[in-house]
Amino acid sequence: MAHATHTTASSDQLSLTFAALADPTRRAMLTRLGQGPATVTELAQPFHISGPAITKHLKVLERAGLITREKEAQWRRCRIEAQRLKEANEFIEKYRKFWEDSFDRLEIYLRKLQAKDNNTTEGEQK
Repeated sequence: MAHATHTTASSDQLSLTFAALADPTRRAMLTRLGQGPATVTELAQPFHISGPAITKHLKVLERAGLITREKEAQWRRCRIEAQRLKEANEFIEKYRKFWEDSFDRLEIYLRKLQAKDNNTTEGEQK
């Protein structure tokens, strides 16, 4: 039972992560934070959206565990948290490997069919 709970919690965290990553504004914010910490003002600068909209995006990223926000004097500095991105990447990587293996098997099968077809065609031409 504990394993199922852990899996569900893990899945719920992945859902939060992928939902946060689904928005291009939030992905752009994460890209910027990948270069180092930034204030909310610095993160908002390239976007033509309201302050409350920026705050909402940051809250989504924070709730997903993708960033942390710290208060320094009058500034709120944001930092990227790589762990959640690592977990999402590990999830995707499992499926990438599965699909690569599947495509490799399909390629082998198609080559066998092609070779068989070539042998049959050559036999008919003789």
